Amino acid sequence: MSDTETTTTHAPGPPHPLRWPALGLLGLAQLMLILDITVVAIALPHMGAELDLSRAALTWVVSGYALAFGSLMLLGGRAADLFGARRVVLTGLAVFTAASLAAGLATGAPLLLAARIAQGAGAAMLSPAALSVVVRLFDGDERNRALGIWSALGGGGAALGVLLGGVITAGPGWSWVFFVNVPVGLVVLVSLARILPRLPRVATGSLDVPGAALVAAATGALIYALIRAGDHGWFDAVTVVLVVVSAAAYAAFAAWQRRATAPLMDLRLLCRRPVVAGTFLITVTTALMVGAFFLGSFYLQNHQGRGALMTGVLFLPVALATMAAATAAGRVIGRLGARVLAAAALAVAAAGFLVPVLRSGTTAMVTGVSIASAGLGALFVVASATALSSVAHHEAGVASGIVSTFHEFGASVGAAAVSSAAATSIAAHAGAHAASGFDDAFLVATGLAALSAVITPWLVPSKNE
Repeated sequence: MSDTETTTTHAPGPPHPLRWPALGLLGLAQLMLILDITVVAIALPHMGAELDLSRAALTWVVSGYALAFGSLMLLGGRAADLFGARRVVLTGLAVFTAASLAAGLATGAPLLLAARIAQGAGAAMLSPAALSVVVRLFDGDERNRALGIWSALGGGGAALGVLLGGVITAGPGWSWVFFVNVPVGLVVLVSLARILPRLPRVATGSLDVPGAALVAAATGALIYALIRAGDHGWFDAVTVVLVVVSAAAYAAFAAWQRRATAPLMDLRLLCRRPVVAGTFLITVTTALMVGAFFLGSFYLQNHQGRGALMTGVLFLPVALATMAAATAAGRVIGRLGARVLAAAALAVAAAGFLVPVLRSGTTAMVTGVSIASAGLGALFVVASATALSSVAHHEAGVASGIVSTFHEFGASVGAAAVSSAAATSIAAHAGAHAASGFDDAFLVATGLAALSAVITPWLVPSKNE
């Protein structure tokens, strides 16, 4: 972004004429970040075989991206407030695209892992900054519709990643999982540079480096603890130490924010009821969504013997249900209110998760996950709209960083829970014990969705509040 940008906290002017094309391009950029998670997960076995990667290295191909992405998002959101959202969006997209090229060219673990961490860092700049642009370009019912489209691309992208991963690994090979980001990233980068408005900076001062380091360390330790819990158990000594370190770092961060002359964020933001409700919902939604995708894909491949490509094809209804429900939710949330829509969406998700428990087989699995994903797609919109409803324009960047961080927390919780609850089934590959393990995992998901549906009316503000 040019240096002519000024700092302001004034109310927004007339709607920008290119706000909808800008939303489409920002949504496409966000879609790349989400696709990258599930696409890489599907391609991991081929990647490991061709590059002769150890199990630990394969784990870090996924974890390195998740750690960098999750731990740096609050910093990315604050950078958008300080330096201008447009500049941070374009920088993050450029870093992500260049790192994707490096990952595709990797011939061994060192370059691949470094590229994955760089991808995560680019994503951590891009995602919250892009969401803050959406918050600032749209208001009222238009914002709800925009968040519906944003959520549809994000939620549907995760399911589409299963199909794309299967197509790519069965076709040109695992390196194209990363190469495909390059032309798309360049086109989006050039297009955004042309049409993305130069939104004024909304914060002054310098970047709170100690605060950024503390919150990055705390978030990274917690996310790694959740990742590790999936393989080693929730009471593993290292996992427990990581949780303690994370808690201590968060406490130090909170203490520092009260002393800092230019704090990374206003801690009072986390005490607002809409923000509390929205971050709770985004964590639950992402945990359930990741759980549904991984459970469904493990079941179809390990228990039903489906290949990666066929599994991806079977996930098409899941993607369509997620996107349709999210788009519809963005249109009706203004009339129904967040509280009613959230409770209904969670009830639908709970019903969907119960289907594979009551009936076995591919049809029941796809039907159940599709129903659950429809509820979760709608819930993504409710969560984002609720969390950002009380946020002023000058808080948009850091608030978007908070939402994005809790999104990553949810993904890590979901992945860890799936690894723990369905460990028997994943290892067994077939038989009654495998089916029982999947049943247990889906029952946990059903219970979490149902419990959240009960909590929601007390937590989410009513339409008139």
